[in-house]
Amino acid sequence: MSSDRDGAVPGPQTLFVSHGGGPLPLLGDPGHADMIRCIAQLSRHVRRPQAIVVVSAHWEADVPSLTSAAQPGLIYDYSGFPPESYALEYPAPGAPALATRLDHALREAGFAPCLDSKRGFDHGLFVPLKMLFPQADIPCIQVSLMSSLDAAAHYALGVALGRALDPEILLLGSGFSFHNLRAFFTRANEQQREWNLEFEAWLIETCSSEALSEAQRQARLVDWTTAPGARFCHPREEHLLPIHVCAGAARRPCSRVFELQIMGLKSSMYLW
Repeated sequence: MSSDRDGAVPGPQTLFVSHGGGPLPLLGDPGHADMIRCIAQLSRHVRRPQAIVVVSAHWEADVPSLTSAAQPGLIYDYSGFPPESYALEYPAPGAPALATRLDHALREAGFAPCLDSKRGFDHGLFVPLKMLFPQADIPCIQVSLMSSLDAAAHYALGVALGRALDPEILLLGSGFSFHNLRAFFTRANEQQREWNLEFEAWLIETCSSEALSEAQRQARLVDWTTAPGARFCHPREEHLLPIHVCAGAARRPCSRVFELQIMGLKSSMYLW
């Protein structure tokens, strides 16, 4: 595995997933059939990790925050779904020692992180992990986004996590490569479909191209709003920023791209 990692030990196995709409992937929603197929395919390429660190689009805090409880509960952070959506279980243990180690590493990297022993796992964690590792027997911690939503800061967060985590850890970015909620529930016109496809093509090139240096890849991600269709695909960037964290952690082209349709629009997932 060659990479621009300054001679460091290879970092964590890194994966970005487009996690779909709330709990719908776990309820057999037809609009998520391609996602379910894609996750099944993807799971054949992911090594079973010793622990999982999840950066979820559904947790924002002033500073990078980390769950530190030994047995976090679940947060059903969605509404208007069938009763079974609120009975889903994913009793994965926490990883307090790993959270403390990451807290120290982030401080050394210039961040001011916070350990949160009260917060549970949101659906950005339990929806994809219930599909990838249904036994719920791998220790997990969750890392928040920063409420600044600054792209450069999230890439730097990824660099810090990548340096602190070893190859036996899975770093999972849980977001959505396309996240315009209004577009999911209205019929997209030709221009909007073109923006969707153009942004996906830009993102795939950015994450996978071996022709890009890591400085170029970082610059494209930091300036992501200049990509075609960027603000149509992401009116607000919280579901895109987990990709910045993953790319910063990996600092190399991804090894696999998974292209799929979710709720009638194109999206993608990436494995480094």
